Amino acid sequence: MKAAPAPLLLGLGAVLFLGCSANPTVRRADPPLVESASPSASASVAPGPQLEAPTRPRRFDVTIARHAVQHLAGEIGPRHATSPAFMEATEWVAARFEQAGLRVRLQRVETPGGVSWGVPVEAGASLNVIAATPDYVPDEPHLVVGAHLDTVPQAPGAEDNASGVGVLLGVAQAIQDRETRLPVVLVAFGAEEPRGEGDANHHYGSRAYVESLTPGEREAVRGMISLDRVGVGSVVPVGSADEGRDRPADAVARAAKQAGVPVVRELNRSSDHWSFARAGLPGVRLGSTPYAGYHSAGDVPEVVDDRQLRCVGRIVLAWLSN
Repeated sequence: MKAAPAPLLLGLGAVLFLGCSANPTVRRADPPLVESASPSASASVAPGPQLEAPTRPRRFDVTIARHAVQHLAGEIGPRHATSPAFMEATEWVAARFEQAGLRVRLQRVETPGGVSWGVPVEAGASLNVIAATPDYVPDEPHLVVGAHLDTVPQAPGAEDNASGVGVLLGVAQAIQDRETRLPVVLVAFGAEEPRGEGDANHHYGSRAYVESLTPGEREAVRGMISLDRVGVGSVVPVGSADEGRDRPADAVARAAKQAGVPVVRELNRSSDHWSFARAGLPGVRLGSTPYAGYHSAGDVPEVVDDRQLRCVGRIVLAWLSN
């Protein structure tokens, strides 16, 4: 898609700089897939905020993200990747994507049993919920933004990772009827959480997504952001998959600077961006600030800070726009 005209970018910049103070960036060490039609919204699906007529430019609406955190963690609760609760969550997220005018499909992810953070979990099918803007063509240049929808079995998963899914849904609303520099694919990944030790027992949904891409479709991915634990802290971690210079992470850091959001740079391979990066695709993580409720029953909606959700949403919108 063509770049947005200059008046739009000026208006977007004015919106993005509200509410987040600009500080210098610092560095911290640290078998075939089966797809089906998307589910439709029904009376059993908890309603989200009503979508109003789009205006240009749109700002990131944090109430959408907060509603997602409350619904996923406060009402559905723990939702490991092959559980009935996870399937309920996928139906709800798919309906929200459809409400935002995106083309939605589901991708089946075969997931083994194992032990997830000390709790046995059964094998079965998980799902990726994939939503694309109407101008998306698989083998033409596009951008990907993802967030994993599953949790470990004992956690309601407000910060990990209803926060990321909430920002994803807020972005879906914000880009409705607004030009982005390229078409956009938004993915709520299944089966990100570990089911054993080591990288081979982690990130099943994003690995399945990448493995399903043809060579032409892989070449068309011009950037990927994983939103994973983005609801706490006073700065936003930008996680690079590569040591040394990382141009994809540099681009996200520049977007954060434009948005007026302070970030910290770090090496991080513990999210779905790693499935892209290790396949040679440009992947970056946003999020990972430590918090007391990590992978526990204490990961409840009250943990999540709306100010941090808003700042992360502004970074993503700046990255999509420029």
